[in-house]
Amino acid sequence: MDIIQEDVKRLDRLITDISGASRLDAELARAHLERVDVRRLLKALVQVHESTDAADQTALELDMSSDEKMYVVGIESRIVQVVQNLIGNAFSFTPPGKSVRLAATRDDGMVQITVDDDGPGIPEDNLASVFERFYSERPDSEQFGTHSGLGLSISKQIIDVHGGTIYAENLLSEAGKVVGACFIVRLPQSTFKPE
Repeated sequence: MDIIQEDVKRLDRLITDISGASRLDAELARAHLERVDVRRLLKALVQVHESTDAADQTALELDMSSDEKMYVVGIESRIVQVVQNLIGNAFSFTPPGKSVRLAATRDDGMVQITVDDDGPGIPEDNLASVFERFYSERPDSEQFGTHSGLGLSISKQIIDVHGGTIYAENLLSEAGKVVGACFIVRLPQSTFKPE
């Protein structure tokens, strides 16, 4: 019975994710765009993490070394969904006692959001494949079927609709050893004047 119940939960997650992914294009095409304050959004995500953080959970560090205003035009809830997905993935691959880092900068008319971790990195041949539907490379400690393999594909779909890009790369030590993964989201900077 336990095995059947776990399989039903796994199939329910998969069906829910597939259904959400198939409705996403139509929803994004009809959605109302607004100016999104990226600094405020990231600070809020860190505050949520800190308020729910268990003692043994990985730390989430925010690097906002610049006081620059950072605005994009889009659907705030969907941008939050992308960043939360990247943070969640980073947590699942980062060993206890290490940290996940979140940062945002402005670069050449774009706002760049990065999420990086201290995990094992991504196999070089799979750096682009991680954004394909049903791709799933999960930690050995994670129970099979916990993820559908749609999270990064949906994130790419959302960022594409926003006129941005999302990609992954490995973090390397000075000796060239892989010491983690980094996901980069680039969104066009808003041309609206900040209030």
